[in-house]
Amino acid sequence: MHLEYFEEAVDLMLQHPKVKGPGVGLLGFSKGGDLCLSMASLLKGISATVLINSCVANTITPLHYKDMIIPDLGSDPGKQTTTESGLLDFMNIWNNPLEEPYHQSIIPLERAQGPFLFIVGLDDRSWKSEFYAHIASERLQAHGKDRPQIIYYPGTGHCIDPPYFPPSVASVHAVVGLAIFYGGEPKAHARAHVDAWQQIQTFFHKHLNDKKSLKPSKM
Repeated sequence: MHLEYFEEAVDLMLQHPKVKGPGVGLLGFSKGGDLCLSMASLLKGISATVLINSCVANTITPLHYKDMIIPDLGSDPGKQTTTESGLLDFMNIWNNPLEEPYHQSIIPLERAQGPFLFIVGLDDRSWKSEFYAHIASERLQAHGKDRPQIIYYPGTGHCIDPPYFPPSVASVHAVVGLAIFYGGEPKAHARAHVDAWQQIQTFFHKHLNDKKSLKPSKM
């Protein structure tokens, strides 16, 4: 995957007459989250980034940008488990980014110019989102950066959607073509959807519009 493709998108957005700048915000979920983390860390013009159940390392495929290559974290499919319902649980298949040689896959988020908001489902069964958010916080502080905002949602799985979407506890994954268990409990999910939506809007209004308060959403 080449980050220049997404750099063109950021440049295009910044030239749009409806974008007041000087930067844009990014919102990423799952694999899209670590992609947004890479964009915020390596590209110019990113003022704020929200990450929903995202990894702190580059995943799935190597990331290329100019003369830099960030390898993918990698996984061990043999560590997958199966629920009583026959759904695949991928939580433990991913390599630990704090261990060698997988450490090279960690995204250099300390280079980012804007703040981060991590949305974390504490029952995420796709990967260890809480662990990854903790790594991100420790890394930022070790480099003299501000601690990121992290919001935890108990009983909530991998898929945190906008309000009133049906909770997605499991589905046939578009990439692997198999039924995957995402985790979470429907009632907790529904509550997380509503609160996370409001938290995301508040974060962006604060860091993109310089407004500290936001009227409650009607959604």
